[in-house]
Amino acid sequence: MKRKFLFFSVVGIISIPFCMWGAWLITPNKKLVLAIVDKTESMREGRHHMALTWILNNEKYSKTHKKSYDVSNDYYGFFPIKKSEYKIKGLERFSSAQLEQLSDDCDLAYYVDTYGVYSNDLADQNNDVNKGTGIIYGGMSQQDLDFLKKIKSKKKLIIAEYNTLQSPTPIEIRKQFETAFGLKCSGWTCRYFESLDPVENKDLPMWVVNNYKLRNAGKWPFTKPGLAFVSTMGEVVVLEDLVHLNNPVPFISIAKSEQNYFKVDDNVKFPFWFDIIIPDTAINKVVANFNISYTQKGREQLVQHNIPLNIPAIISHEGDDYGFHYFSGSFCSTNKLSSSSSHYKWISAFKSFLYNEDDTMESSSFFWTFYRPLMSTILGNYYKKIKTYRGK
Repeated sequence: MKRKFLFFSVVGIISIPFCMWGAWLITPNKKLVLAIVDKTESMREGRHHMALTWILNNEKYSKTHKKSYDVSNDYYGFFPIKKSEYKIKGLERFSSAQLEQLSDDCDLAYYVDTYGVYSNDLADQNNDVNKGTGIIYGGMSQQDLDFLKKIKSKKKLIIAEYNTLQSPTPIEIRKQFETAFGLKCSGWTCRYFESLDPVENKDLPMWVVNNYKLRNAGKWPFTKPGLAFVSTMGEVVVLEDLVHLNNPVPFISIAKSEQNYFKVDDNVKFPFWFDIIIPDTAINKVVANFNISYTQKGREQLVQHNIPLNIPAIISHEGDDYGFHYFSGSFCSTNKLSSSSSHYKWISAFKSFLYNEDDTMESSSFFWTFYRPLMSTILGNYYKKIKTYRGK
């Protein structure tokens, strides 16, 4: 009897992945046409828009009634080939008539990252002191802005993420975007570092250290965990744990009503780059904020440098005129799973086995507890809306 129970238990466990795959396979496709723009993809893995593509495929959103999204090909922007070989297939090559046609054909636009690709990226020298120089391609262009305005005029959905408005986007383009979508760029970005010691932490960019030294008599006195705030003018402000911060890790805080609506967790850690924007609250609603535990000394540092203390993580405009969501962090690059893992229905039931939340720098917990349910809600509600509008 025990042997039979053991046998059927083993068979049941082994069959679970096949059942999940089979259930995903028979789930009908839902056609939802996205114009995904990623100007920072210096590797073929599609790391900057992998999370989005994974969700689209897992939930059976497809670019046609039969074809699913390919993370390596289904976007506009920078396409690395090998070593220093690449192709640029952005909207800059589109005429006004072609932009009009694209805005008719697609259901929504998602600007993942416009920071761009630099010569050092292709040379795999990401921590080089000259990071940010030798740009190959990047920044929001006039064609991008014209396209977004067309999408807005057709009452469709627009999603944009971290660095859309920062360098290398030209100032005049940024100002047009700000006016069109009701927000302002403060000129500051921020990131948590688990160690501010450049010898110990190889992920601490040397350009951050050197920019600070230029304005502080060649000194970099920081070794603890902390936050680095960087301005478009190259100024660096550092807040250190136990000096300026009670807890150096930023968390995303969201009101209970929004938490229930988007089905996301509250106070989810986000130890990655984010930009600091100032929303026009007459147009956009602040859905979530970055929760940073400053000491009095930390607050004084931010006030001294005109850095806002309240930092929105998500702002939204949901109306009959158009839809708009701005994510201040690099949300879309947080999924570390393979594309093939998206072919299993109900995989989120096993999410607690897919990350170690005690690891401060892991990103998978953010994907599973925040970004995935957030995007599932946004896409699901929008799909219902356009399906009703089309009478399907």
